[in-house]
Amino acid sequence: MSLFQDFKWRNLFYDVTDPELEKALENEKMTFYMGVDPTADSLHVGHLFACMVVKRLQSYGHQPILVIGGGTGLIGDPSFNSVERPLLTIQESLKNAEGLKKQLTNILPGVKFVNNYDWLSSLNAIEFLRDIGKNFNVSYMINKESVKSRIETGISFTEFAYTIIQAWDFEHLFHHYHCHLQIGGQDQWGNITSGLELIRKLHGSDAKAYGFTFPLVTKADGSKFGKTGTGTLWLDPLRTSPYEFYQFWINTADEDVISRLKQFTFLSKADIEAVENDFLIAPHKRSAQKVLAKEMTTLIHGEQAFQEAMDISEALFSGEIHRLSASEIAMGFSNLIACDLKEARPLIDILVEAKLATSKRDARELVSKGAILVNGIKMDDLDQLIDSSMAIEGQFTVIRKGKKTYAIIRHRQ
Repeated sequence: MSLFQDFKWRNLFYDVTDPELEKALENEKMTFYMGVDPTADSLHVGHLFACMVVKRLQSYGHQPILVIGGGTGLIGDPSFNSVERPLLTIQESLKNAEGLKKQLTNILPGVKFVNNYDWLSSLNAIEFLRDIGKNFNVSYMINKESVKSRIETGISFTEFAYTIIQAWDFEHLFHHYHCHLQIGGQDQWGNITSGLELIRKLHGSDAKAYGFTFPLVTKADGSKFGKTGTGTLWLDPLRTSPYEFYQFWINTADEDVISRLKQFTFLSKADIEAVENDFLIAPHKRSAQKVLAKEMTTLIHGEQAFQEAMDISEALFSGEIHRLSASEIAMGFSNLIACDLKEARPLIDILVEAKLATSKRDARELVSKGAILVNGIKMDDLDQLIDSSMAIEGQFTVIRKGKKTYAIIRHRQ
């Protein structure tokens, strides 16, 4: 299967600026680039799709350059944003850039990094207007979809100039790094074609440069991919635990899971079709989701983190909380507010404080009915005390009401 055939089968292809690109990518090794603006110090799951496109091109022998937008991040891309983004300080932009570089190095080993702050910071206003700005017609810029969508609601000159500055990125990489291809999401089409326009004007109409865009990822119902009930799903394990990351993929909807396997994993066509066949025969077993969750969690957080996430999931499903370590409990229940306990207290009081019961009377009824488990053990003593002797590794006690409602007790000295 050729590169483009593979991309189309996986739904990684949206458009190209020149149909000759397909032949060029098959017959030569090309340096290409993608930009990432450092709006935060961590990537989120929405960035992963673009990273997988870079990684796949890299696997075909093409050399990626990742441009960390330490300069463009100070301005903000208006592309299909309804309002202007808050402006970062130089310190914030450069700090975020270092965080992204560290993460991207783990996901994309062997990639070359550059920061456009290095060349944008030396540009003065006269050079910008005289040497770069003169190459852009205002009517041409206004007709860009990314700008046109903001004309009525308002767009500042800062954002209006973004496409020119990004165009200079492409020209700079073309000139200094022999980079002939820019890739990006379909919303980057206007910025990419601006770069091609600048390259042709400065280097002649015969200059070979291309643009390639991939589709934005959405769910089967058309809603935005990558958001959860608790907010953004970060790749930084300190922001989003590997368990939460695993849960995101394991909970992929049936109608989306095969598409996600194609788009996000490096499983072969034959392997994915085999997974799909098993999934269609017994979708209730969620075999496709399990494969997807394993591939993605291992890729981002490693084999050990995947095993821990799976152990937590199985323990929560079976109720065998005692099997978990303190660190696994901290990870699995990170979204719960913990109740602190310094000395022994009645279980009845704790149930009310943890909001598992509405009153002491309600708490007694729950215990009497066998609806309360402590570290996976059913409680039936109305006078039961909870203290650190019951805690897992002396740190946590997990209380469960029914099948799915939990509270966590954090023992303090």
